[in-house]
Amino acid sequence: MNNLKVLVFVVISIFLAACEKVVDIEIPNSEAQLVVEGRIESGVPPIVLLSKTVNYYAATDLETYQNSFVKGAKVIVSDGISTVQLTELNINGYTVYSTANTAIFGQEGKSYSLEIQAEGKTLTANTDIPQPIKMNRYWYKDQPGFSNYGYLWFNQTDPVETGNAYRMFTQRLGKDDRFLPCDGSVWDDQLINGLTFDAFVFRGQEPNSNDPEDVAETSEYYQQGDTIIIKFCTIDLPHFDFWETFETAAFNNGNPFAAPTTIRSNIQGGGIGVWGGYGVSYDTLIAVD
Repeated sequence: MNNLKVLVFVVISIFLAACEKVVDIEIPNSEAQLVVEGRIESGVPPIVLLSKTVNYYAATDLETYQNSFVKGAKVIVSDGISTVQLTELNINGYTVYSTANTAIFGQEGKSYSLEIQAEGKTLTANTDIPQPIKMNRYWYKDQPGFSNYGYLWFNQTDPVETGNAYRMFTQRLGKDDRFLPCDGSVWDDQLINGLTFDAFVFRGQEPNSNDPEDVAETSEYYQQGDTIIIKFCTIDLPHFDFWETFETAAFNNGNPFAAPTTIRSNIQGGGIGVWGGYGVSYDTLIAVD
């Protein structure tokens, strides 16, 4: 019996050793695609960033990122009455398309088309700036287990009409250089249609931030004493679809057990990305429990 056990062990060991094989996987270079990140909101000009996807093996430094921006494109925005070609601007090494022409500044309730001619392609997209739906109120509350860190809470009433969607940004005075999307910044009314409810949001961070507050255990919380400027936006559903799938893909990155997520773009003509309108309302809250 002991000899049989030894024989079985040896056979299994040989089988497993035979199964070991070094596999070299070559990831082919895919054709670069145009990437659009464009937005227009009430009271401000349209802003469009146009770049190209980079090779999987390309460097991930700042120079590579800046070199991915597309120059010399023709970018046109129209509200059906006014049609304006945006001006190419270079801001600190980044290529941005925008305009000072107030005829095409965003207005609530209007629809806006985008046309981009670049790299031999013509990309198009459409978006709306919905009437902003305001929150009932905001407040701060310590998270259980912490004496001075917690979430930003809100009370919202969703209208009875279906098809509403939202996105939230915050900026802490003296701490954040810009409005940052909250972690899980978008939601629609599929489950909340016509309801009044309480919920909270996680604080968003700058990508690849080295700020001690952004890598600490409390990185998703606000701190008591923070002055929080809240930018709450009403968006249309195609705009929501992009950010909802983008954030899901970003959250699942590196998780081998997560289902792959296809990012839904509203860009037509061979590019990817988003052209989105924002109906905006602002509030300010001092974080005190």
